[in-house]
Amino acid sequence: MTKPVGIILAGGLATRMGGGDKGLLPLGNGTLLSHVINRLSPQVGALALNANGDPSRFDEMGLPVLPDSIDGFAGPLAGVLAGLDWAAAQGASYVVSAAADTPFFPRDLVDRLTRAAAEAHAPIALAATRDPARGPMRQPTFGLWDVSLRSDLREALESGLRKVVLWTDKHGAAQAVFEPDPFDPFFNVNTPEDLAHAQSLLEAAP
Repeated sequence: MTKPVGIILAGGLATRMGGGDKGLLPLGNGTLLSHVINRLSPQVGALALNANGDPSRFDEMGLPVLPDSIDGFAGPLAGVLAGLDWAAAQGASYVVSAAADTPFFPRDLVDRLTRAAAEAHAPIALAATRDPARGPMRQPTFGLWDVSLRSDLREALESGLRKVVLWTDKHGAAQAVFEPDPFDPFFNVNTPEDLAHAQSLLEAAP
């Protein structure tokens, strides 16, 4: 498989943070989004950002900004679709998605997702975190998606589908399971308290 391209999903409404773009909140010497870019860009062949509204607010990131092609706030699958359409235009076969508010996701995310999809002969692979009590907990905004599924996804969204796993289960999505080491690598920032916790995790990192 040639290297997938990447799409960062930044279209959330951030209601628990008072609205606006969570990805532009400060973290360390950068922003949540800059940390995500720094982790994902070495793993993919090209990188774009999915966000709606005025794209100029992301100018300093130096990335293409792709709006949803589905009207209304259709959730993360609309961002995946934008990424699939962009990947097809790049001549890529796969796109990997990551959330803009999750600054500590694994640096081997793409390799692990690619391997999981290949071993299962599946067109989709989702990341998951192993929970000692409940088993693997899927992280549906972190996935590897086959570009050939974009027409099927567009039809599903236009019919009203919004829940990611309902669509991925239909296509027999594989899983790449990651261990908490020492914390959930898919910890995401939803509240001011989460942002403070992310700052403390960053400062404690070696």
